Amino acid sequence: MTGTARTVSIKDVAREAGVSVGTVSNVINQPDRVSAETREHVQRVISRLGYVRSESARQLRAGHSRIVALLVLDMGNPFFVDIARGAERAARGAGLGVMVCNSGQSPQDEADYLSLFAEQRVRGVLISPSDPSGATLREFRRHGIPFVLVDRVAADDDGCSVSVDDVVGGSLAIRHLTAAGHRTLAYVSGPGHLTQVQDRRAGALAALTEAGLPPEALQEIPAERLDVAAGRDAGARLLGLAERPTAVFCANDLLALGVLQSMYAAGVRVPDDMAIVGYDDIEFAAAATVPLTSVRQPALTIGARAAELLLQETGEHAREHRHEHVILQPELVVRQSSLTSRSG
Repeated sequence: MTGTARTVSIKDVAREAGVSVGTVSNVINQPDRVSAETREHVQRVISRLGYVRSESARQLRAGHSRIVALLVLDMGNPFFVDIARGAERAARGAGLGVMVCNSGQSPQDEADYLSLFAEQRVRGVLISPSDPSGATLREFRRHGIPFVLVDRVAADDDGCSVSVDDVVGGSLAIRHLTAAGHRTLAYVSGPGHLTQVQDRRAGALAALTEAGLPPEALQEIPAERLDVAAGRDAGARLLGLAERPTAVFCANDLLALGVLQSMYAAGVRVPDDMAIVGYDDIEFAAAATVPLTSVRQPALTIGARAAELLLQETGEHAREHRHEHVILQPELVVRQSSLTSRSG
């Protein structure tokens, strides 16, 4: 006959070890306060009984958990996977775990997750916001849980942020293309409410002006999402233009890979007939059929730096913490997809 196994409690460990509950608690939480002999004895009992301390009980006493929440726009994008890896590395070094969630670029999903984080009393939140109004974060502030903006510059001093200068990134892409002689270009953008998309476009337009070209030289082709399927759709629309541009800059690499697939399927040569530049420099960029030129963002560094700032704000020296707005610089990585030169 079988039954449900009973959870081993700290009292069970104390009884079996012949010590007080307080001694067991010290072995678990403050081992330096217990002699080596007692500590080893209690740990053997813990191992034999299979005791696991209750994190929920500890959380109730401390008022917060050892979990950091990370909310990103799209976990299908390797850029955000690398941000998560960087954040996890920093958090684990401090004995914390990272719970990764995906808003799917939905402000409503973002609001739902922030409510969940508040209920769970997470230690802090790393977030790449999707709500353009900022209303969900303003509501979240009342819970007193620290947060750090990721891949976004904070508009005020209510929190830290770690981002990349996307205006510079957009400029790097278009400067590269105009220097190669391209005079008719396209920008495959993403959801217009995303600051990253807006900033990359602003940088592209600034580079056009710098090259002596009018804004009309950059035709924007909007995409509803920042994924490969949206890129293929944008590529089909590019192919249908009466006056097809000779180069295209995409708001991220997934869009660029989709555009590349459309060009390849239609027999359009890349880069001879169409030069393509992406953004993020994900691992797949270099491995594409035609290796993709891309504006590199230091994703691992973004995640790690954001987690470090959150740890500072929630650690022992939290009172000394001052909010920081870290802005990293992008880098253009040139590959075959844009290696072409045009005269005139």
